[in-house]
Amino acid sequence: MNDDELDFSRFRPPVRTEPCQLYLISPQAVGGDFPQRLAAALSAGPVAAFQLRVKGMEQHELARLAEPLRDICASAGVAFIVNDSVSLAKRLDADGVHLGQSDGDPREARAQLGPSKQIGVTCHASRHLAMEAGEAGADYVAFGAFYDTLTKPSQHRPEPAILSWWASLFEIPCVAIGGITPDNAAPLVAAGADFLAVCNAVWGSKDPATAVAAFEDVLGD
Repeated sequence: MNDDELDFSRFRPPVRTEPCQLYLISPQAVGGDFPQRLAAALSAGPVAAFQLRVKGMEQHELARLAEPLRDICASAGVAFIVNDSVSLAKRLDADGVHLGQSDGDPREARAQLGPSKQIGVTCHASRHLAMEAGEAGADYVAFGAFYDTLTKPSQHRPEPAILSWWASLFEIPCVAIGGITPDNAAPLVAAGADFLAVCNAVWGSKDPATAVAAFEDVLGD
């Protein structure tokens, strides 16, 4: 059975035991005053993780910029995740790595990073990819993009019901990603997302603390 043959409507998310939280994705520019903006955002609401996602930068320079961001996350009790690069995650002693479908095997990442690190995998709109990631030892799976996004344009458009299907059957947390704002997040939270991955809705604001706080009502208790 492929993904199109599954009737997601019969799945309902279990009763939520933990509130949904934010998973912040970095903008491309993380120098300048960004460390101060990050600290303000993390102080403003229920942020569980911050992912460093910067493309096209030499790794040594990116590591230099990343170190203060990692320390800010550690002080706030927020997981610091590196996008794509297992080697950079290891160099920074990050809390984990997030892998796209072309970024390597979670098993190999686990072997390099060790058992205590978090490994997430992008699964687009595919239950098959999500189950493969879980079997490979992923600590969370990410579905999306649920809405139009400029951060990482995607042709994949899952329905929120895929979150209910996952939450009904598996204990591994799921992340919803793609164009999420306080105005459109509620269906994803109701469907069972454990985390909402957010980028422009926070960093596109002049006041990231206020932007994070704007999600508080929709995230639930």
